[in-house]
Amino acid sequence: MCGVAGIIDYQGRYNGRTAVGSMLRSISYRGPDESGIYVSNAATLGNVRLSIIDLLTGQQPLSDPTGRYWIVHNGEIFNYRELRKNLEADGEKFITQSDTEVIVHLYGLHGPKCLSLLNGQFAFAVWDKQKEELFIARDRVGIRPLFYNLKNGVFSFASEIKALLTQKTVSPKLRVQSLSQIFTFWTTLTPYTAFEDIFELPPGHYLTFSRHGLTITKYWNLDYSRTDKEIKLNEAAGQLEELLKNAVRLRLRADVKVAAYLSGGIDSSATTALIKDIEPGILNTFSIGFDEKDFDESRYQKEAVEYFSTKHRSVSCSSDSIAHLFPKVIWHSETAVTRTAPAPMMILSELVRENNIKVVITGEGSDEILAGYDIFREDAIRRFWASQPASRIRPLLLKKIYPDIPHLRNANPAILKMFFGYRLQETDNPLYSHLLRWNNANHIKKHFSDETQSALSDYDPLEELAEKLPQNFNKWDPLARAQWLETTVFMSGYLLSSQGDRMAMANSVEGRYPFLDYRVIEFCAGLPSKFKLNGLNEKYLLKKMIDGRIPESIIKRPKQPYRAPISSVFMSKDAPEYVKEMLSGTYTGKAGIFNPDSVASLTEKIEKTGIASEVDNMALTAVISTHLLYHQFIENNNSEYEREELRNLKIVEDK
Repeated sequence: MCGVAGIIDYQGRYNGRTAVGSMLRSISYRGPDESGIYVSNAATLGNVRLSIIDLLTGQQPLSDPTGRYWIVHNGEIFNYRELRKNLEADGEKFITQSDTEVIVHLYGLHGPKCLSLLNGQFAFAVWDKQKEELFIARDRVGIRPLFYNLKNGVFSFASEIKALLTQKTVSPKLRVQSLSQIFTFWTTLTPYTAFEDIFELPPGHYLTFSRHGLTITKYWNLDYSRTDKEIKLNEAAGQLEELLKNAVRLRLRADVKVAAYLSGGIDSSATTALIKDIEPGILNTFSIGFDEKDFDESRYQKEAVEYFSTKHRSVSCSSDSIAHLFPKVIWHSETAVTRTAPAPMMILSELVRENNIKVVITGEGSDEILAGYDIFREDAIRRFWASQPASRIRPLLLKKIYPDIPHLRNANPAILKMFFGYRLQETDNPLYSHLLRWNNANHIKKHFSDETQSALSDYDPLEELAEKLPQNFNKWDPLARAQWLETTVFMSGYLLSSQGDRMAMANSVEGRYPFLDYRVIEFCAGLPSKFKLNGLNEKYLLKKMIDGRIPESIIKRPKQPYRAPISSVFMSKDAPEYVKEMLSGTYTGKAGIFNPDSVASLTEKIEKTGIASEVDNMALTAVISTHLLYHQFIENNNSEYEREELRNLKIVEDK
């Protein structure tokens, strides 16, 4: 894993080497082992490297044999050995053992079409000296980040936003429409970020920049329109196992130790079982627990550890530890958030790094592609209820899917109707599955200042999302529509970013995701919905596949979504001083995003009653995280944390 950065300046107005050096220093934690910068008349490309494959000769930037194409790469190409073998059979010569060199050879031969050959998680940039053209590509589902800015003809890109903000010509300013998106979807809608004029290259897209301008092209689609109605359940289970085994085998490729997260759920237990099948030796596993029992899964983690006989390490997370870490979480995530859940993931990756491990295999992606989330079951129940909206019995089904939330578990039909009845009968709405969740988040906006509300008076994030839906989206099965929304909006923008790449790379740890192998995704997208959600039985096919190979109690346990405490984090009498400042009327007025009186009413309500609803918790986190974002990137102009010097720097001058 690595960090990349670069500047294309055809007019020669920049000192590219100095500028890219500053960009790389701001993200040096992404690649603490080595660094390199390529400098030509128009282009400067840089890389900081976390050495995982080809430790000795894989330093970047590197070129193809002709010296025409130069590449910097963040990520892994898991099938690089097979691709290299084919290239060598065709006469291609290599000077390293790295996966990065395979990409640059393939690009030289096939151009953008090479992307269809790659199985990996990547964001890479290739400079074509001859054409003076930059090519940038990002993996299919957005596991690895890539951001860019284009101003006055100068194009810059980087793995993280803070690197772009080191340039004096890029002035940080929060984008209010993006905040509206975050406080609806929990993330921005690609290509937007929390900042004005800084954009994200969308997943499954590539970009070219030359003297003729900027173009962006999609190369992969998440398509649920082709369902294999003839496949049998046992046949599907066998095919899924074969695909997942191969995905795990590829992701075990590394020249360093590979560990796994073991959360006590079915996904991480399944990946651990497959790892043990492939490499039956000692497996290092890691997990996190919580001091607050409502969030803790330690019981199941211990059961899985004993079952698989792994070398296990765990850490317990307290509200106090989350509170003290939260500013660092925002610094690395570079966005406002509505949850504290990223903080424990940062604590967990720190534990991994303390044990001298750089790579972990995780179970993320399974819930999206195999319909594991409660939101999919909630959608099915609401549709069933909507056909008889006056029924008092049908809404009681909702209690079955939220046994871990006391106020829902004990709710009567009237309470359930009030909470879950939002736009109940709009079942033809293409966004139906997520309307309730997004409306709950939307309540955050009532705390906006008059100025912010005025700026957003003509803006509806739901309308913007509706314009991005695939053709014939309404003809898809309802579960397929819900899965597309969850995968395309939430998974890439939040789960793989704020909880994934950013929290792991803050501690120089690479996460690998077998369930997000594109072959697994495409196979699951073509399955009948009943193989994924069978009645209210989620991840039905995965349970069938893994039955007898993980503890039965884990297969049968109620679904417990990953959550972390909020009100106990920020409203404790021992909360860090920054919390009081970020919630103060003075700071709220300075930032200008929220209304000071409204924020004060929110905190007074929680303090007085000692109770915070789900909506209150989200609003509390939203205000604090937005103000931290403002403090770190606007007020302090991206200078919150000390920059480290680049390690083992290699400069390639090519002018």
